[in-house]
Amino acid sequence: GFVALVQDDMKKLVAYSSIAHMGFVTLGFFMFSALAIEGALVQMISHGFVSGAMFFSIGVMYDRAHSRQIADYGGVVNRMPKFAAFFMLFAMANAGLPATSGFVGEFMVILAAVGHNFWIAFAAATTMIVGAAYTLWMYKRVVFGAVSNHHVAELTDINAREFLVFVLFAVGTLVMGLYPQPFTEIMHSSVNELLRHVALSKIQ
Repeated sequence: GFVALVQDDMKKLVAYSSIAHMGFVTLGFFMFSALAIEGALVQMISHGFVSGAMFFSIGVMYDRAHSRQIADYGGVVNRMPKFAAFFMLFAMANAGLPATSGFVGEFMVILAAVGHNFWIAFAAATTMIVGAAYTLWMYKRVVFGAVSNHHVAELTDINAREFLVFVLFAVGTLVMGLYPQPFTEIMHSSVNELLRHVALSKIQ
């Protein structure tokens, strides 16, 4: 998370944020409880939606301006309002906003960690603050403010094909965030069987 905080390249920032989010997955698997493992699995699925959408957002801007540097942007919302709205949703999901898929898995893992060890849960929850910091700081510098240069001034908003891809990512992010039960119900039997198998002694 701290490495992501100092990145100048948007793609590298999202890549390091992906590694940071995988910390929740690792923590969930190593606690060996149903809630923790299901939270880790939900986080992995969510990561597919959110990080995929973040990388696609950066790709949309790169396709137009041929730069991934944060400093080369500013005021994008003035030229690409539809894009800025979608990008905001995925940035919030990346930061773990409630009602998005990014929140559900992380919350389940933290909840399981509280029952395991409060200080581990506290440390895990603290990383969400760092995640919000690097995500929102990037979004602010890229999207808000006045149009910073002629490259931004020449940007055009998303086309129909890009809009469709954004909608698909948004549906996955919001459905999983608002109603995760169908995802977790599918996992119950497999996770419980895994925990039962792990609990059995391998010594004959």
